[in-house]
Amino acid sequence: MYSFTLAILLILTGILFWQWFSAHPSRKKLPPGPMPLPVIGSLHLLGNLPHRALHKLSQKYGPIMSIRLGSIQFVIVSSPEAAKLFLGTHDAIFASRPKIEAAKYLSYGSRGMTFSEYGPYWRSVRKFCTIELLSTTKINGFARMRREEIRLMVDEMRVASITHKVVNLTEIVGTLIEGMTCTMIFGKKNDDRFIFKKLVDESMEATGAFNLADYVPMLAPFDLQGLTKRFRALNKEIDELFEKLISEHEERSLIGSQKPDEMDFIDVLLSLKGQYSNTHDELSYTIDRSSMKAILLDMVAGAIDTAKTSIEWILATLIKHPRVMKELQKELTVVIGDARVVEETDLTKLSYLHMVIKETFRLYPVAPFMIPHESMEDIVINGYNIPKKTRVLINYWAFGRDPKVWSENWEEFLPERFLDRDIDFRGPDCQLIQFGIGRRGCPGMNLGLLNIGLVISNMIHCFDWELPDGMSPSDMDMKEKFGLTIPRAEPLLAIPTYRT
Repeated sequence: MYSFTLAILLILTGILFWQWFSAHPSRKKLPPGPMPLPVIGSLHLLGNLPHRALHKLSQKYGPIMSIRLGSIQFVIVSSPEAAKLFLGTHDAIFASRPKIEAAKYLSYGSRGMTFSEYGPYWRSVRKFCTIELLSTTKINGFARMRREEIRLMVDEMRVASITHKVVNLTEIVGTLIEGMTCTMIFGKKNDDRFIFKKLVDESMEATGAFNLADYVPMLAPFDLQGLTKRFRALNKEIDELFEKLISEHEERSLIGSQKPDEMDFIDVLLSLKGQYSNTHDELSYTIDRSSMKAILLDMVAGAIDTAKTSIEWILATLIKHPRVMKELQKELTVVIGDARVVEETDLTKLSYLHMVIKETFRLYPVAPFMIPHESMEDIVINGYNIPKKTRVLINYWAFGRDPKVWSENWEEFLPERFLDRDIDFRGPDCQLIQFGIGRRGCPGMNLGLLNIGLVISNMIHCFDWELPDGMSPSDMDMKEKFGLTIPRAEPLLAIPTYRT
């Protein structure tokens, strides 16, 4: 048995070595990059924080770097200028997604918007989500709900401030955003049965892990890292929650017809199932229960994780930099006054708040990498051959550390650097593409920015914040935890003091 296993491994190694040799960059004129090893390629170079490791490699090989991970060819893009070529000039060629093991289980075979291949189905899903949940009209329709959730959060923090209590801002922000999101999508806040925040956190961490099965496919059946088992367990939990929600909506619809203005996102999805729709005709023919769950998970995960992770990093940077905190509070006092909370209509007047958000996104992006793109045909970029089916990984974390863009003081947290720079999140310069750009840009950007601005402005306007146990702001730990997104490695704990 041992001899047979050894023989199989030798044969597989030989096959992979030949694939590696025949695909060597010098033979295909790929971008420069590290020399891959047989079988594993350059997987050994990634470490525990791949975004940092790939940034370091890009400083040696350049902003367009070729790297073989297992048997899969990648191109790593590490600068805004290079990103323009892939996500701007040649966006149509790189608009698709590769198939990965996580999407097989957590996106029901890539049936959601995030991981599905580029084509008619993806366009239909994106159009549907934009119109039925993420349009300006739909977002504005939930303004009263957001105001009430913010008020409840402020009241909770006021009670904590009376006793000088240490609060876990990571949990508080997560619960707040989860409640807002569930109300928009499911028509009600989560209760004990619906613990989406926990499942979203675990899903993001598992999906972001570098899964050997994605890079050496012949190892997939062995599940050496236990990730497939983890994906299946998560899928089972998520599926049970969605089944309950969908079944509840089906039962409710049988009791009596709902008015259009009373229908939530699940009701609209159910109305499409197997029926013709003038607005969503293509999706009407293809949607089934699995598609519904994949779309719902995309919306829940995208709305909860992006906002809560962003808010946590922004609060952490403000607490770590008291000067910036005071400047923001000064602006809030001038614009808002002392007698009321910040309303959504106030956000456009808060220019320093927007600079703080941008500077945090620069240094502490929610996602270190954009979800991988895949080339749909052969193309030559900057003299390099990019073959069809090449995976393109945008290392957005590296963008904010480019001294050519941000000067030599890029390490400083300095919101004022945006005073004379008109940098937009969807701008052609690609310097701040937190929400992506091009065909695959996030359609939920406006909702995300609204939630982030509303929560941050009220928490800073209503409260001063200090660290527990007399800890100095300069001693704060700002390490990240790797996954599809990169939250803080440790929960953010602080003591609120109500500002009168």
